[in-house]
Amino acid sequence: MSAGPVHGTWEPRPAARWEDAFLSGNGRHGAMVFGDPNDERIVVTHHTLVRPNGAEYARPPELAAQLPALQDRLLAGELSAAKTFTDGRALQWVQPFHPAFQIRLRRAPSTEPHHYRRSVDFTTGVAAAECAGWTSRVFVSRADDVLVQQVTTPDLDISLDHRLPGAPRDLAVGHGAVLTPEGALLTLRARYPGSDRAYTGVTLIVVTGGRTTLTPPGLRITGAESVLLLTRVLRHTGDPGAPDTDDRDALAQARALGDLIQDEEDPYTRLLDHHTEPHRTAYERVTLDLLADPAERALPGSELLARPDSPACLERLFAAGRYHLLSAAGMFPPRLTGLWTGDWNTAWSGAFTNDANLNLQTSSAAAAALPEVTEAHASLIHRQLGDWADNARAIFGARGVVAPPHSDGESGLTYHFSREYPLHLWTAGADWLLKPLVDHDETRGERDPRTAHALAQVALFYEDFLTRTDADGHLIVVPSYSPENRPANASWGAINAAMDLSAARHALLTAADYHPERAEGWRALADRLPPHRINADGALAEWAWPGLDDTYDHRHLSHLYGVWPLDEINPYDTPDLAAAAYRALELRGAENDSAHGHLHHALIAARLRDGERVAHALGQVLKGDFFHASLMSAHYPNRDVYNADAAHTLPAVLLEMLVQSTPDRLVLMPALPTAYPTGRLLGIRTRFGAELDLTWNQHEATAVIRPTRTHRVELRTSSGAEPLDLVAGEDRVLTLGTW
Repeated sequence: MSAGPVHGTWEPRPAARWEDAFLSGNGRHGAMVFGDPNDERIVVTHHTLVRPNGAEYARPPELAAQLPALQDRLLAGELSAAKTFTDGRALQWVQPFHPAFQIRLRRAPSTEPHHYRRSVDFTTGVAAAECAGWTSRVFVSRADDVLVQQVTTPDLDISLDHRLPGAPRDLAVGHGAVLTPEGALLTLRARYPGSDRAYTGVTLIVVTGGRTTLTPPGLRITGAESVLLLTRVLRHTGDPGAPDTDDRDALAQARALGDLIQDEEDPYTRLLDHHTEPHRTAYERVTLDLLADPAERALPGSELLARPDSPACLERLFAAGRYHLLSAAGMFPPRLTGLWTGDWNTAWSGAFTNDANLNLQTSSAAAAALPEVTEAHASLIHRQLGDWADNARAIFGARGVVAPPHSDGESGLTYHFSREYPLHLWTAGADWLLKPLVDHDETRGERDPRTAHALAQVALFYEDFLTRTDADGHLIVVPSYSPENRPANASWGAINAAMDLSAARHALLTAADYHPERAEGWRALADRLPPHRINADGALAEWAWPGLDDTYDHRHLSHLYGVWPLDEINPYDTPDLAAAAYRALELRGAENDSAHGHLHHALIAARLRDGERVAHALGQVLKGDFFHASLMSAHYPNRDVYNADAAHTLPAVLLEMLVQSTPDRLVLMPALPTAYPTGRLLGIRTRFGAELDLTWNQHEATAVIRPTRTHRVELRTSSGAEPLDLVAGEDRVLTLGTW
């Protein structure tokens, strides 16, 4: 009998598709493990691997001189004026993310493997497979930044193979294979077509017993007791002054890999122990237990996915979402595909898509105690802040910063836009992207000076950009863009999008909180922004400018930014606006059934205290065949287009329906669907500096609060509101009869 949730998943057969391969990663390197005993494949990925496509030289459009004329025309009623606000360039996608190569391990074909099982352990990150006469264990070390595989079988052919779906035919590939005292060293160097950029894979093979012979481009092992493979990937940016850099880097990596196993009797175990401590510590901070049926908990993942109403299914997807999010976050946060892809033709370039997807994927980080994810998110922002300043200057003639809609990780410049998607008009992105860093600061009770600096830069932008006023003296956001929607009666570039208003107000007020010496001016500027508009349908209008009609059937819910993730609109302080936001949510269509749209809907519904709407939105994903056997997800129903949005966002939905917090408020059980009458949520962090455990059943709920700061907060339950005084170091136990 299983005593708690299953922290892993398994399958009774190897993966036939790369989408079903089990995943491991450390936020830099990734591994996709098929688990085939006769022809094992491990697809190796790395966050830096993006294919040159011209975007490496792209710059933001120089449009600042045209901005005043555009503003004049839009304010004069020319609702399609923004169509001409361009330098005439064609749409330029960011450099697309791609896999490096696959490690192939072949042995003589046998009959159907007996007693076969493949699994991944979320607590260690080990993807294992075994059958009679063969075992394989793979993990990517968070401590040593190396892909580790141990295989036990006497005879193997090993090679590094770049031939993955979509790989360019004219990719210049060179292989190397040499014998070493430990066993052998394999290298694969690939240079992109028409570019001086390249990447190299290095695999050190340590053979215990038996004989190793070269069979270029690979090698053959016979009579071995076990084989250990250590792999790293290097990306070369093409320095023409150092043509042998690639070779030097590969040799240095070979030596570094050798250093990892020197004087070690059992290097696999030492490497695993070194990795497991930081990985397990992060993964185990938060647990969701829905007291599921032990028999269902024991099922393979693919069978559990066929039972979408099962609490065991939701438990495992919550656990898998935390595991995959942690594994994808390190030097960067997750891309559209997390850290993984088995195909060079990655949808939407496998980019960091900033106008919805990135923040949705990382939205559980602060509450679910994954500062590693927030730090990865912060790393992407802070290394690109100079590019954000170039965007503000070039497009708007302003100081400060403007975030790009898409990034490949190398550049933070805005160049991905078109007439139909004028994403260069989007000014809310910097506030949207910085909000998770502010949440993190609130949770830990300490302000990061990097976040303070970035917020000041956003406020400077608004000082320069917000210069136009309406007849009532309110500032006007013009041009304004609501990703990726347009008014029913106007062009995409419009006036006073609700997201832009919320973002400008939040950015200025938050910057003021971080910078008391500038607070008066920034708060005064925020106070001059117009209120949200309620349209004729009683809904919060997506554009507050009179005369702009809503387009309801759309996957994005940018106009409800004030509800989630902001606290600007809520049922407690702004009930009328919350009712209008709820009406807007009711009217919103699902358009193309994107996973991110459904879960974004669920997050907003949770803030508005509608548990059954949360359940319906979750059900669209759970019952829509969005998850592969790997428990990684797809963008569309029927497992169409590999994409991490659903996998990484689902944990945040489950947290929001159970616990919500601000620096001064705790909301318990705001939107629990009736389908989950019992459970435990352990280890949640709040934005007022406390850790919280929550247990509930059909009759009562209990919350144990462990505060790290002395503070009074407002406690909200279905019974109403009451003050809650917390003292640092003194646990509080709350028993709720209703919620």
